[in-house]
Amino acid sequence: MNVSLYLDVDGVICPFGATGTTDWGSRWQISDAGLLEVAYAGELVDSLNTLSRRPGLRCVWLTSWEEMAPEYLCPAIGLAGQEWPVLASDGLGSGESWWKLQALQRDFEASAPDRAVWIDDQLDYEAEARAWASIIGTRLLLISPHPRRGLSRAELDAVHAFL
Repeated sequence: MNVSLYLDVDGVICPFGATGTTDWGSRWQISDAGLLEVAYAGELVDSLNTLSRRPGLRCVWLTSWEEMAPEYLCPAIGLAGQEWPVLASDGLGSGESWWKLQALQRDFEASAPDRAVWIDDQLDYEAEARAWASIIGTRLLLISPHPRRGLSRAELDAVHAFL
């Protein structure tokens, strides 16, 4: 099985303004990612590390962090994503289209996954991305976490069920 998982950072792995406890029931962990401090749920990182070892799964960075995700974020939070490919903006997004959608479409065409998961907190607000996903149909799962909570246990369970 050839499956791609496209993953954002801000609002997904590292929520904005995280307070209280994580969706996983623990306290937020804080790490210095070189350029800034990030909050994250240790259980989410552990779960993503386990998921990334799944045979046939190709994890791909699709984040404004671009190369800084594997270089700075991964060592800071213990995420084993240093070797994941990074989709970069590279001049995409000129005009009205979202650069992440354009980058994903290019990668989707080149890698031709049997199935794919796209996790980005912005997806609920991107009508063009949702319209494209509806054309792809059941081969593509969109997950749009709440940006202040990040990827939840239930959303990750939905990813597992889809895979």
